[in-house]
Amino acid sequence: MTARAIDLAEKLAAFTEHWQPRVIGQFNDHDLLVVKVRGEFVWHQHPDTDDFFLVLAGRITIRLRDGDVTLGPGQLFVVPQGVEHCPVAEEEAHLLLIERRGTPNTGDRATAAPRREI
Repeated sequence: MTARAIDLAEKLAAFTEHWQPRVIGQFNDHDLLVVKVRGEFVWHQHPDTDDFFLVLAGRITIRLRDGDVTLGPGQLFVVPQGVEHCPVAEEEAHLLLIERRGTPNTGDRATAAPRREI
């Protein structure tokens, strides 16, 4: 095994689509993903896992039924499992996500973005 750092900027430069996360590595039984976001995602929840968001660039608001959480670069938020939420970014933002391997990004495998690895 060759040890190699993961360059987040390089990984983010490899694609342009919004709301299409890319797997960049694994940590225990979790995927490490980067994603570019812009506009509003769908309201959804993850009944069996928390949802981790770390903003690398830009700003996002995570809408929750009982109030919004706004994040800028270097800030993170964990949506507890089962809590309905809707991420929104007025301008393009870049995020690092950590999810249990195979977690659908919409909370539903039928509507989730396909898993892509880069």
